[in-house]
Amino acid sequence: MTLQFSLATAAPETADSACVLVGVYEQGVLTSAAARIDGAIGGAIKRQVESGDISGKAGSTTVLYAPAGIAAKRVLVVGLGTQKGFDAARYQKVAIEAARALGKLPVAEAVSYLAEVDVPGRDAAWRVRTAALATDHAAYRYTATFKPREKSVQPELAGVAFAAGTEAQAGLDQATAIAEGVRFARELANLPPNICNPAHIAAQAQAFADAHDQVSCRVLDHVEMEKLGFGSLLAVGRGSANKPKLIALEYKGGAEGVAPYAFVGKGITFDTGGISLKPGPGMEEMKYDMGGAAGVLGAFVAAVKMGVKLNLVCVVPAAENMPDGDSYRPGDVLTSLSGLTIEVLNTDAEGRLILCDALTWTAQTFKPQALVDAATLTGACVIALGKHASGLFSKHDDLAAELLAAGEHSLDRAWRMPLWDDYQAQLDSGFADVANIGGKSAGAITAACFLSRFAEGQRWAHLDIAGTAWDEGRKGLATGRPVALLAQWLLDRDS
Repeated sequence: MTLQFSLATAAPETADSACVLVGVYEQGVLTSAAARIDGAIGGAIKRQVESGDISGKAGSTTVLYAPAGIAAKRVLVVGLGTQKGFDAARYQKVAIEAARALGKLPVAEAVSYLAEVDVPGRDAAWRVRTAALATDHAAYRYTATFKPREKSVQPELAGVAFAAGTEAQAGLDQATAIAEGVRFARELANLPPNICNPAHIAAQAQAFADAHDQVSCRVLDHVEMEKLGFGSLLAVGRGSANKPKLIALEYKGGAEGVAPYAFVGKGITFDTGGISLKPGPGMEEMKYDMGGAAGVLGAFVAAVKMGVKLNLVCVVPAAENMPDGDSYRPGDVLTSLSGLTIEVLNTDAEGRLILCDALTWTAQTFKPQALVDAATLTGACVIALGKHASGLFSKHDDLAAELLAAGEHSLDRAWRMPLWDDYQAQLDSGFADVANIGGKSAGAITAACFLSRFAEGQRWAHLDIAGTAWDEGRKGLATGRPVALLAQWLLDRDS
């Protein structure tokens, strides 16, 4: 169920709602809304602060039920941490924990006064947007492959209003659009690989295009790609009964004739590693190896819903990497669409092999003014940066700075990694123009170096989202990253 967001103007003590959310700092400092609620209910919040039941610790939550003196049926008191040093990251954490606590209550709607909290350098629109996105993320439930359940007798959260002035409307509109993009990405990535194969991604892209006048979709099948010379991409998909697809969405929101911005996303719908077979434990998570595709498609959805006045293309090379009698092998030499030959040293380094042909085709077909790819590319990036930051690689300092700034603003952060020519020698091959792996050291960097050879002449950047695209574990879900980062980057270009 998609949450509905709105702005509220009612005073906290008069808001007729199933629940109102207010903040309290450590040391018992109440926000304006919390103070007004406290005054109306006879000091109940302060008494709980004094007793230690409300600590004010960042992200802590306490519910006051049916307090007399106000219109709301519940008050969710959210800890903000220390007032000194409060920043954007803390605000996001608080918003996330508040959303989780709200989602556990049997309420259909709520009014949040957290947007009144001062965040240095961030305006009301940003505060509302961040809180709304946190709420929508927490409210997401994956249900696609469960047996239909009887509707719960308890109400489920359907809408949240944020107390803020009309100047926050732009942030609310952005949140609604970005949330739709994030949900699109999460739902696609969470689907099992027997449903979400290359043909399914193509069908979802086509359905989105059919529903939006300014969007068109083109899908190349394996026969067309064979004629065009996609030797690298087709080799990866050769072992699967699910044939590869190249999916291209185009949005014409800008002036005619203006070069588009371009996204390319890795769409390996399942990755066994191929002949270089992965270990069995955890292999089920390799359905998320199309997280890059899901992320760029989600960002495309968000951009269209926001109505950015830009031209945008989104290209997804989609394939399944399976072992089979016709699978490509270590030792094979492939001829890419660019003409460069590639020695395959490991069939589990397949993402770069589908991306390189997609990068070449995107550059040749659309001649974009900037090209950004996203891929769950390397375990090495997870080791380097963990689960918090995506790896960013680019030889273009201005583009890298734009993407880093978009990540900081949206709190969908990236960290720039080196892409020096010193690393290129690790990809030397005695049998082809380039090898598809560069050895054990600097694996994320050499993977980016490989891609850079197919982005020559382009203003290009690569996002390695192997650590950020999903949460690990049997109940881990796709995160929807880097939808927020890419959406913010497009908003900045549209300003």
